[in-house]
Amino acid sequence: MISHTGIRAGITGGIGTGKTTVCRIFHEMYGIPVYYADEWARRLVTEDEELAGEVRRLLGEQAYLPDGSYNRPYVASVVFENPEKLAALNALVHPAVEKHSLQWHREQITAGAPYTLKEAALLVESGAWKYLDFLIVVTAPELLRIERVMRRDKISEEQVRARMKHQLPESEKSDKAQAVVNNDGLHDLEEQVTRIHQLIIAAGQKK
Repeated sequence: MISHTGIRAGITGGIGTGKTTVCRIFHEMYGIPVYYADEWARRLVTEDEELAGEVRRLLGEQAYLPDGSYNRPYVASVVFENPEKLAALNALVHPAVEKHSLQWHREQITAGAPYTLKEAALLVESGAWKYLDFLIVVTAPELLRIERVMRRDKISEEQVRARMKHQLPESEKSDKAQAVVNNDGLHDLEEQVTRIHQLIIAAGQKK
């Protein structure tokens, strides 16, 4: 359902597909504000006192360092060996990010933005896409994605493939999308962004 305060579009895709690059084009060409959900999640686990309290109750005081900062190595060591704890942590963080991103969206629309973009790697996996009005999925061939991530993060092919296993196949994400960006290095990204921008503007005019 389209929000009374403007369209909320989401953008997602598997690791290495180039979501950030596509978001940058939306912002540079049309001034569209982008909410980077994963970055905000990292901030909110510290800055949102209610969320931080719930994380402490779930994972213990060791989840935070004496200075109050988030103890990422400790949390990672706990949740990635315990799927139930990881699911419970996500069940705390994802709603907090959704609440914050909705407030941010309303502020951007009030300031004159035609619509907003919410970028997240697990937008479909978390179910957060259901709260949005328009979903964009960025795709790219698997071998190209692996090459990009190996170069970007200085990690092995095996490590990249291990990360990929935690994400849904591109086809499952694309099935839920209103638009797909093909970032295979052959299709022009700016042309694709222009077409999708026009689709979102048209959808906003129909609401």
